[in-house]
Amino acid sequence: MTLRPAAAETAPGTAGPPVTPPAQAPARRRLRHRPGRRKNSRARSQAWAAYLFLAPWFIGLFVITLGPMIASLYLSFTDYSLLAPAHWVGMDNYDKLFTADNRYMNSLKVTTTYVFVSVPLQLAFALGLALALDKGLRGLSFYRSIFYLPSLLGGSVAISILWRKIFGVDGIVNTFLGWFGYEGQGWVTSPDTALWTLIILHVWTFGAPMVIFLAGLRQIPQNLYEAARVDGAGRLRQFRSITLPLLTPIIFFNAVLEIIKSFQSFTQSFVVSGGNGGPVDSTLFYTLYLYIKGFKNYEMGYAAAMAWVLLLIIGALTAVNFLMSRFWVFYGDDN
Repeated sequence: MTLRPAAAETAPGTAGPPVTPPAQAPARRRLRHRPGRRKNSRARSQAWAAYLFLAPWFIGLFVITLGPMIASLYLSFTDYSLLAPAHWVGMDNYDKLFTADNRYMNSLKVTTTYVFVSVPLQLAFALGLALALDKGLRGLSFYRSIFYLPSLLGGSVAISILWRKIFGVDGIVNTFLGWFGYEGQGWVTSPDTALWTLIILHVWTFGAPMVIFLAGLRQIPQNLYEAARVDGAGRLRQFRSITLPLLTPIIFFNAVLEIIKSFQSFTQSFVVSGGNGGPVDSTLFYTLYLYIKGFKNYEMGYAAAMAWVLLLIIGALTAVNFLMSRFWVFYGDDN
């Protein structure tokens, strides 16, 4: 039998052997295992990748958009002809616009008439056609593509030239009227009808708002129409009480876009009038007169002032539309 030595007992009142604490890991080693440090480095690398992909957009924003805008704002207070250094004139360009330039005021009147007549007509025509196409026709995709085509071609030079031929003295319109014994006229050469030919051209480019209206109609719940039919509501009452209120956000969206686009119309007036806004300035759009001042008369400072006034007009009208929308635009979450 083997006897094991008993553990040495510490006598009462005497201190035991010193206890050595466990060794601590080096600070560098502890930091290496922190998850936050790894996440920060990964986030920084992802941020640099995002900035790299966004670099072309930032270059376009500051070099192509903001840079020229700031330069044009400065030039609007100068007398600049492209051939000589800009000369500071203060508010003279803006003062001349509203007090001494009758042709400018006429261009503003023509453009305002064009916008506030053509846009409602175009939206009404687009909505009516969208309602017709929403009845489950065969080949709906084909018809939708065909009707969208004018929006792609309406602003082109070729269509503008074709439009001038259609409404000319020997055009299709006069040929059609001749079948019924009516003597035609030069619709684009008469100051009473020239602007209306451009309004008809704008209404003809109904494709884009029509497609948006059609998408909005597809989002209206069908159970609302079923409940209305059970209550005895006819199609007109359904349109007035269901379709129209639920489409007001789409109508508002299309109206804002078309108003902005219409104020910027240029090609139609330039081609149909031969670049001078005739006859008798009846088709002198705002942008066409800006082009004449800037690139024909070399009054770039004056043209820059016109551009900034147009920006303020469009911004003001857009703000008014947003303010007025609270009174007539209905959203699904409204009480």
